[in-house]
Amino acid sequence: MPKALCLFSLVASILVASLFLLDALGAMLGQTGLAILGGVSLLMDITFIVLAGIMAFLSWLTYKQQR
Repeated sequence: MPKALCLFSLVASILVASLFLLDALGAMLGQTGLAILGGVSLLMDITFIVLAGIMAFLSWLTYKQQR
Protein backbone atom coordinates (compact mmCIF):
# COMPACT_ATOMS: atom_id res chain seq x y z
CA MET A 1 0.00 0.00 0.00
CA PRO A 2 2.76 2.55 0.75
CA LYS A 3 4.25 1.95 -2.71
CA ALA A 4 0.90 2.73 -4.32
CA LEU A 5 0.59 5.95 -2.34
CA CYS A 6 4.09 7.00 -3.38
CA LEU A 7 3.29 6.34 -7.04
CA PHE A 8 -0.04 8.17 -6.76
CA SER A 9 1.76 11.15 -5.25
CA LEU A 10 4.32 11.06 -8.06
CA VAL A 11 1.65 10.98 -10.76
CA ALA A 12 -0.37 13.73 -9.07
CA SER A 13 2.65 16.01 -8.82
CA ILE A 14 3.53 15.43 -12.48
CA LEU A 15 -0.04 16.33 -13.48
CA VAL A 16 0.01 19.49 -11.36
CA ALA A 17 3.39 20.53 -12.78
CA SER A 18 2.28 19.95 -16.36
CA LEU A 19 -0.98 21.86 -15.79
CA PHE A 20 0.78 24.92 -14.42
CA LEU A 21 3.58 24.65 -16.99
CA LEU A 22 1.02 24.81 -19.80
CA ASP A 23 -0.64 27.76 -18.10
CA ALA A 24 2.67 29.61 -17.73
CA LEU A 25 3.68 28.94 -21.34
CA GLY A 26 0.29 30.08 -22.56
CA ALA A 27 0.54 33.29 -20.58
CA MET A 28 4.07 34.03 -21.78
CA LEU A 29 3.26 33.30 -25.43
CA GLY A 30 -0.04 35.15 -25.35
CA GLN A 31 -2.00 32.06 -26.37
CA THR A 32 -5.29 32.19 -24.48
CA GLY A 33 -6.23 28.69 -25.64
CA LEU A 34 -3.03 27.24 -24.17
CA ALA A 35 -3.39 29.04 -20.83
CA ILE A 36 -5.72 26.57 -19.16
CA LEU A 37 -6.12 28.55 -15.94
CA GLY A 38 -6.27 31.89 -17.71
CA GLY A 39 -2.62 32.82 -17.23
CA VAL A 40 -3.51 35.21 -14.43
CA SER A 41 -0.38 34.99 -12.28
CA LEU A 42 2.99 33.90 -13.61
CA LEU A 43 4.44 33.93 -10.08
CA MET A 44 1.77 31.48 -8.93
CA ASP A 45 2.50 29.23 -11.92
CA ILE A 46 6.23 29.17 -11.19
CA THR A 47 5.61 28.51 -7.49
CA PHE A 48 3.33 25.56 -8.19
CA ILE A 49 5.77 24.13 -10.76
CA VAL A 50 8.63 24.28 -8.24
CA LEU A 51 6.52 22.80 -5.44
CA ALA A 52 5.24 20.00 -7.66
CA GLY A 53 8.83 19.22 -8.63
CA ILE A 54 9.80 19.02 -4.96
CA MET A 55 6.83 16.78 -4.26
CA ALA A 56 7.75 14.50 -7.17
CA PHE A 57 11.34 14.29 -5.95
CA LEU A 58 10.31 13.45 -2.39
CA SER A 59 7.78 10.85 -3.49
CA TRP A 60 10.41 9.24 -5.73
CA LEU A 61 12.89 9.08 -2.85
CA THR A 62 10.24 7.56 -0.60
CA TYR A 63 9.31 5.03 -3.27
CA LYS A 64 12.95 3.99 -3.58
CA GLN A 65 13.20 3.50 0.19
CA GLN A 66 10.10 1.27 0.15
CA ARG A 67 11.80 -1.34 -2.03
